[in-house]
Amino acid sequence: MADYYEILGVSKEATKDEIKSAFRRKARELHPDVNKAPDAEEKFKELGKAYETLSDDNKRATYDTYGEDGLRNAGFDTNGPFAGGFGDLNDIFESFFGGFGGFGFGGRPDPNAPQRGDDLRYDVRLKFEDAAFGINKEIRFDHLEVCSECDGTGAERGSSKTTCPQCGGSGQVKTVTRTPLGNFAQITTCPHCKGSGQVIEKPCKACHGQGLVNREKKIEIKIPAGVDNMSKIRVSGEGDCGINGGPNGDLFVVIHVDASNYFKRDGINVFTELEISPAQAVMGDSVLVKTLDGEQEVQIPAGVQHENIVKIKGAGIPVLTKPSQRGDHIVIIKIVIPTKLNEEEKRLYQRLYEIGGGKKPQKSIMSKVKGVFK
Repeated sequence: MADYYEILGVSKEATKDEIKSAFRRKARELHPDVNKAPDAEEKFKELGKAYETLSDDNKRATYDTYGEDGLRNAGFDTNGPFAGGFGDLNDIFESFFGGFGGFGFGGRPDPNAPQRGDDLRYDVRLKFEDAAFGINKEIRFDHLEVCSECDGTGAERGSSKTTCPQCGGSGQVKTVTRTPLGNFAQITTCPHCKGSGQVIEKPCKACHGQGLVNREKKIEIKIPAGVDNMSKIRVSGEGDCGINGGPNGDLFVVIHVDASNYFKRDGINVFTELEISPAQAVMGDSVLVKTLDGEQEVQIPAGVQHENIVKIKGAGIPVLTKPSQRGDHIVIIKIVIPTKLNEEEKRLYQRLYEIGGGKKPQKSIMSKVKGVFK
């Protein structure tokens, strides 16, 4: 169990201001909206528990003496302020410190400022060979575009936005709550204009006042050679359009590769199996093997063993970042023992058996081993 002082990075003699400053600094580093590490959320929750405890004199005194178990035994809630989730940093600072203007965070985001559009995802299926060698593919997808009827204003042509009557154009409203300890003032985003400070009197009929419309788009994308299952291709600027003149988001194309009934892929190498007869294994042979580039003649060496491999250099998958380089095609040899023989084949196998020092069996194999199971 981590020490709360260590989590905040302060000494046990730290003042309340030092604890507050440390929390503010660590919160900016660990908030999951900023920190994408897998354990950022858990660390942020621990940070909240540490600050909540050490900023309260009674909790801090109990913790210093008895630790976290002592807090629970004393009836304190040790789940922390973020056990049920958390909002953005502005909301957190406002709830913890009664406002954010004095803490150097810059206030709430300006709803009228340019905002980047959302990224989109498109899933595409490819044949095994198309993934290996690349392909140009036409795709269709829906995305948000600026409404051409109102040029993104959300208002009908000839009309305009007006100052919000509820907040007077500030985008914020102030509410005052009376409590036994005095009046408590809270500033929140204006619900009428959503913080923009302006309202639309005559909304555009095409986009219903949103300034954006959902449209289908058709583009051709180049899928490079060597992509694998779940590879991602980023197409810049093809996501949803930005707001207030902000840049477009990106389109991420996720590749799904159909399995091949013949080829098996492992990285940049491909594997196939080749069935040969015992005679071919003993004598060697020249056979045709189907590769990604078509049929290719392959030399099977004499004396090859079952599941030995024969490698065809440079006949595998192109390297994604350097398609001029390719992996190998690895042929796994499978020696197939015949189950049905004609009379001539039987005589030849019998002759080979005798040449190898064997004798014609007098009893069946089962008659020799049946005594083992008595």
